[in-house]
Parts: sequence; structure tokens; C-alpha cells
Amino acid sequence: MKVQSYLSFEGRCDEAIAFYKKALGAEVVQLMRYSEAPASGGPEGHAEAGCAGGMPGPDKVMHSVLRVGQTELMLSDGSCSGHAEFKGIMLSLSAGNDADVRKWFDALADGGQVIQPLTPTFFTTSFGMLSDRFGVGWLLVADPAVA
Repeated sequence: MKVQSYLSFEGRCDEAIAFYKKALGAEVVQLMRYSEAPASGGPEGHAEAGCAGGMPGPDKVMHSVLRVGQTELMLSDGSCSGHAEFKGIMLSLSAGNDADVRKWFDALADGGQVIQPLTPTFFTTSFGMLSDRFGVGWLLVADPAVA
């Protein structure tokens, strides 16, 4: 069994992809726009794709996969409501050293909100929490076993 995160950026997926590529060195593995879906006679001639609410424009991201380190995250524009909410969940990013934790923490914090500044704790040399500019929660920790 495999559990993966699927994040809906409600109309800001292209912006999120660019941000994570710059901040974390993420690699786009797959990107499919609504315009690429087979026509089904929908209001704009592209597939309904099972979305609730109004149909996103053809240029919006229907599905994408980003590789961040050894992890794949799935992302989309969702129904493009403009109101992405990521409540009650955080993505945990483990780095092999304090320098990488600091680099990624600072990059993700750009335009976001720091919840717990990076600090040494009883369980690691660097630990911090933040919400990035899209509201995605991140927990960053130094873990020498990752190196």
C-alpha cells in the first residue's frame, strides 16, 4: 500500500509548482491540463473530469506530480474556487543536516508564516514549522539518517 498527498491549490497550481521548484528543487514528473482531457461535450468542449462546481478553464492544471527528494506530491487546480485550505495536515520534510533544513525553511517561509522558528530541541539539532504562501503546513527537521 502507498499513501500519497494530493494538494488542491484552487487555481494557483502553476504558481505553486514554480515556487516548489525554486524553494525545494522539485521536479515536474507529470503535468496534465484540462485542455488535454478527451472531449465529452462539456461547456468548453473538454472533459468534465469529475470536478464539483464550475469547470476550470482549459489552461488550468487537472493533475500534476512533483518529485521532492524521494517523495512524489500530487497537485491540481481543483475546482479553482480561489480558496485553498490546508487545515489539520502538515507535510514533514527531513534533511540530513542543519544547513539544508535552514535553506528549505527560509525558502518555504518566503511569503508564508513561521509557526515555530528553527531551533534545536531534545530530539534534533534543527526543528521548525511554518505555513507557506499557499497555506500548506510544513514541519522541517534535521535527521542525520536521511543524509
